[in-house]
Amino acid sequence: MSLVVTGATGNLGRLVIESLLDAGVPAGRIAAVVRDKEKAAALAERGVELRIADYSRPESLAGAFAEGDRVLLVSGSEVGQRVAQHRAVIDAAKSAGVALLAYTGVLGGPEADFKLADEHKVTERAILNSGLPYTFLRNGWYHENFTENLAPVLEHGAVLQSAGDGRVASASRADYAAAAAAVLAGEGHENATYELSGDEAWSFEEYAAELSRQTGKTISYANVPGEQHLAVLTGAGVPQPFAEILVDVDAAIARGHLARQNGDLARLIGRPTTPIADAIKAALSA
Repeated sequence: MSLVVTGATGNLGRLVIESLLDAGVPAGRIAAVVRDKEKAAALAERGVELRIADYSRPESLAGAFAEGDRVLLVSGSEVGQRVAQHRAVIDAAKSAGVALLAYTGVLGGPEADFKLADEHKVTERAILNSGLPYTFLRNGWYHENFTENLAPVLEHGAVLQSAGDGRVASASRADYAAAAAAVLAGEGHENATYELSGDEAWSFEEYAAELSRQTGKTISYANVPGEQHLAVLTGAGVPQPFAEILVDVDAAIARGHLARQNGDLARLIGRPTTPIADAIKAALSA
């Protein structure tokens, strides 16, 4: 029985494997499902088994899983194509007879009322219909969604959003990866659902204030109407469909949908979640 991580060279999958190794799981017990063998060479060098497959080529998934495996399905990144991709993975996992299929969905699950959640909700239903033992890891927002691209914020001295006074209970990508690793390597997570979010919910005004404190510059929060936010994003080169998703997420933040907290993430990882201030510090240092 292997602990299998799909999308293993992506931002989240890579960190899940690191978390498994850091927790003392033998590399030979870990399998990485990847599209590009060369991109995963460093994993192979550490003794991790590589299984070459592509969400978009269902036939390639036939050998990706084995009976008794515990599998983490890291949700695909291609919005609009994810339902078909995820169903291909679910079908392959069911055919192989895996012992557990964990899935990285979105905070709120069926209650999430923003567009980005739609494909996650359909995927969860498909997993339930498959009859496989499952774990739903409903991830909240990552700090890195905001801190990985600070250049425009620092250039213009403003955090531009359309989220009003809404708050975000975000955590680091590494926090969510550690939770996924804990589920894969641990016991008692079958047919469980975890709503994962950070210990502290912050507002964009507070985020701008923390940026100001750490940079010594005056960074303000520019709260604009959704239409203006959309125009700014598309004007900066963000494709219209993705820009619409971002603005829709901000509307969900304003409604409070990404501020929910229940402590699941901290309990799974056995420590407090990473504060947003730490993520800002790391991003500025990089």
